[in-house]
Order: sequence, then C-alpha cells, then structure tokens
Amino acid sequence: MRNANVALLQLCSGDRVRDNLAQIEQQIKQLNTGVKLVMTPENALLFANSAAYREHAERQGDGPLQNAVREMARRYGVWLLVGSMPLVSRENPALITTSSLLFDDQGEIRARYDKLHMFDVDINDSHGHYRESDTYQHGQELQVVDTPVGRLGMTICYDLRFPALFQALRAQGAELISVPAAFTRVTGEAHWEILLRARAIENQCVILAPAQVGSHGPTRRTWGHSLAVDAWGKVLAENPDAVSALKVRVDITGLKTIREQMPVLQHNRFQTSLTAPFDNKFSIKE
Repeated sequence: MRNANVALLQLCSGDRVRDNLAQIEQQIKQLNTGVKLVMTPENALLFANSAAYREHAERQGDGPLQNAVREMARRYGVWLLVGSMPLVSRENPALITTSSLLFDDQGEIRARYDKLHMFDVDINDSHGHYRESDTYQHGQELQVVDTPVGRLGMTICYDLRFPALFQALRAQGAELISVPAAFTRVTGEAHWEILLRARAIENQCVILAPAQVGSHGPTRRTWGHSLAVDAWGKVLAENPDAVSALKVRVDITGLKTIREQMPVLQHNRFQTSLTAPFDNKFSIKE
C-alpha cells in the first residue's frame, strides 16, 4: 500500500531471540518510507516457556533485547511497538511481567504497558493447558500515549475479552488501540475477528492487531489473521497466514464525526474505575 503509515508485522516467533529479531528487521526493511508506526505481535522477541522468559527478562531501558529494538527504530526511522516481551516487574524485582514497549524513532521508550489479564485457560488443542500467571505478575496501570498517527491505547492479546479495559482507554482519549496477540488457532478461528470488530465499534476507535501465526514448538499453534479495523467496524486490511507485514493507511480525521453523531461515551450510564481496572468496580451514572 503506497500511502500506508502503519505496518502490522505478522511473525512466527520461536525460542531463538536472534532469529526473531532478524525476522522483524527483514519485514521492516521492506516497508515504504511513509510508514511511521510499526507493531509486532505478542511474544515477538521470544516465544518459548517460563524458564526462558525468566532468563531473558530485562529491566526497563536496559538489556540486549531492548538495545536491539532501539537500534532498529533509529536505523529505520520508525516508531516501533514490541507487542510483548518479559520485563522485570516495576513493583517487585523478584517477579516479571509480559509487557508492551513503544519506542520512538530515536529509540527512546515512550510507553510501557504490563498485561492486565493473564491467560489461565484450558483449550481443546494440542497444548491444552495455559497458565500465564505461573510466570507473570499481572499489570497495574492503563497506558495511553501520543504517536505520529494518533493517540494509542495499549492492550495485549487476552485483554481483548475484557471490554471495560477498552472503555477505560477510550475514556482516557484513545483514538487507536493496539492488540498484539498470539491467539490460539482454536480460539482465533472462533472469536478473533468478532471481538476485534466489536471493540472497534463499541469504543469508536481504530483497532490494530498484529498477530503470531504458525507453529511455535511441538504443541503451540497460533491463528494469525493480523487485522486493522476502523471505528465503524470495517476491516481495513487483513493478513490471514503469511509471515509478512500488513501495511495500512490509518486516518483518524473521521473519528470526531462518528463520535459526535453517535455519542456512546456520553450516553454510557456505567462508569468503571480507571485507577484499578482489574478490580472490576462499576457504578451507574445518575
């Protein structure tokens, strides 16, 4: 796409960090000069197991993984979102989080989001048993940040199933919402597009969802289908199963009109706590 300003990288990451970084850089090299913001999926730098995540966890702002991403952002002059990587917890250095980091085109970290909702579920697939809370501490804060293409609210994968989080991001001014993911093939086929379009429509935001695709070790299979969805729920672009960048033109100029014509934020009679979103506290507006 000649006028693309955002690229969603669809990856098949594994347990070799160097290979994952090379895969990311290869896709970035092929982008046109108009791309301002590049997004990678969940587990972009390492898709492995609990022991590997703990071994490679870095303190924010320091470490070989972050240094490599920082250099890529500088070299190619793009804002670069790491969909998720293991970081040392801000609250307890003995624990780790699975976190999104947003680097600007100078390689500076502009935002960090620690995943709020842990994927602790049983799925009827070859992996079967998923327990993220055995590895990670859940996050404590929302994150909304200005980018060259709009004001971005940050989420990760399983967060997609919790609409109150997206409503809170919209209330804090989000125009775009990132959903880097590694959806399983089973849940992806059933729910991925439906949920992404619903979150876009409900919150009148552009949803940007780069995804993992393919096989990641002997039992993990991911759905792919990276998607960009506009605020009306229209799919702007989709990459079903290719390990390649999905380029899309994101234009937020129409958001104001959509939100004025259908002011759902003002009409909503429920309020949720923005300081502790994981407590699921609700009240009804008088």
